[in-house]
Amino acid sequence: MSLTAAVGAVAVIGAVSTGVAAASAGAGTRHSGGLELANVPTANTKSDGYAPATKLSAGLAQVAVAQGSTKLENRSALTSYYGYDNDVLNAAGQPQMLPTPASSTEAQKTEPDKNTYLVFPHSLPGAQHGYDYGTRFLFQGHEGGVNGASDITRINLDADAAHRVTLLATKDSKGQPIAPIDGSTWDPWAKRLLFTTEDETAPIYAATPGFPATVTDISGALGRGGYEGIQNDSAGDVWIVEDIGGPFKNGTTAKQPNSFIYRFVPATPGDLQHGKLQALQVLNGAGQPITFESQAALNSPDQVALHTYGRSFKTRWVTLHDTAADGTAPFDANVAAKAAHATPFKRPENGQFQPGTGFGTFFFDETGDTDATSPENARAGGWGSVMKLTQGSPTAATGTLTMFYKSNKAHSAFDNVAFLSQDVVSFVEDAGDTLHSQRNALDSGYAFNTTVDYSNPANQPVRWLAEGRDPSATIDSAFGGFGKNEGDNEITGLHVSDGDPSTGGILGAKAPNLNDPRWRWFYTQQHGDNTTWQVVLTGQSR
Repeated sequence: MSLTAAVGAVAVIGAVSTGVAAASAGAGTRHSGGLELANVPTANTKSDGYAPATKLSAGLAQVAVAQGSTKLENRSALTSYYGYDNDVLNAAGQPQMLPTPASSTEAQKTEPDKNTYLVFPHSLPGAQHGYDYGTRFLFQGHEGGVNGASDITRINLDADAAHRVTLLATKDSKGQPIAPIDGSTWDPWAKRLLFTTEDETAPIYAATPGFPATVTDISGALGRGGYEGIQNDSAGDVWIVEDIGGPFKNGTTAKQPNSFIYRFVPATPGDLQHGKLQALQVLNGAGQPITFESQAALNSPDQVALHTYGRSFKTRWVTLHDTAADGTAPFDANVAAKAAHATPFKRPENGQFQPGTGFGTFFFDETGDTDATSPENARAGGWGSVMKLTQGSPTAATGTLTMFYKSNKAHSAFDNVAFLSQDVVSFVEDAGDTLHSQRNALDSGYAFNTTVDYSNPANQPVRWLAEGRDPSATIDSAFGGFGKNEGDNEITGLHVSDGDPSTGGILGAKAPNLNDPRWRWFYTQQHGDNTTWQVVLTGQSR
């Protein structure tokens, strides 16, 4: 595959570097922890009918590995394409992907979400018996669907066009439709993909990677919540980050923190039916838990303290549910966390362990209120934040929480996260149509150096991606998604991995090296055309 050379400095990833050059916005290349990325000076603006192209750091390019209109190798009654359901068909029997003069509506978009990349040396079966699907696969659950019915797909990166995307499942092992999915990861002990849903009433799933996938409800042990981010630690525990917007405070646009950080400790690694679910509890300066109730007032003291640079808080894990004592019926984890006085955050959507820390350092983000009018933007996390949890080991009962980065209007609403190298972590925005309009800026992806002190306002992250807006998303934004679809494009599915399916390949076990062709970098431009991209270094054929 031939890639057009980018103009300007070349990104050097994986090289040894110890210094940090805090360049001003747009002033060339910034060096951070062994990774050099040219700063993209500005985000793309938003205006009616305007569909700007995505801008990447000089030295980076992107290649589409699938898009919404990519036909599945095996169709179902629900869906026939990667990004579209079959609820609205045109005269030719194809999903209506855009409105027409004769029919001002669209098919339901399936919204492929979090990506998980895996390499299976002996391949995996697909829908066509005897076909060689290769060894490299990208899995995703879908966040949208007709009447709340979703699906799981697999992009076969080594396959031809006819076999490019396999529909793995639309129903679970009990014949129930799969609920809309958000997060995903691979549990190497269970040898299952794990899929989360953001609905407190919906299951969390474990699925086999082959075709057809066997999809099992595991919420009798892991609970049900507004689950999104999910990953293992080196002990086989499963960490889950929740995203549930809380009630509005006093009639304002500020929302009460209502989402928790969870850790599932299986009875034995790989056992997804038995174990303990825990939630993170943060103690304030007086040694008292910071709770849902203590953050009810506007700019509550506990909430302001959590979002103040230089403050450090003791943490501990509290047990919410133990299958040995409480049984294996599905339960509401959010309700249990509140009852146990765990600490809720302002929509912490995703988290990841930093490589080289022995799974002792966990970064997670808060998306915040995603509204420029929130009275908690300045002091209490309304713009969002990045938090850093440090423990002696992944299984430790206690730890320390600090705020790593306090978001602002220009760097806000962080959602997906991935480490690009040992010391460089990327957080990408999901600001939504309202905040896009308020700040006249579409979403961006940023790279942070974990060794930098961001309390100094001169230090700001590097923008490596200024996401554009494809024509389909532009139409949806103008017409309210025709009552069913989302508007502006969102950055989701950010994922960097070498695809190692063993216990040594879990995220955080190895320092990514994107100069090594085994390492892959993906994200999905969700909504609109729903294109899944692989980011590559200019000049490399991947």
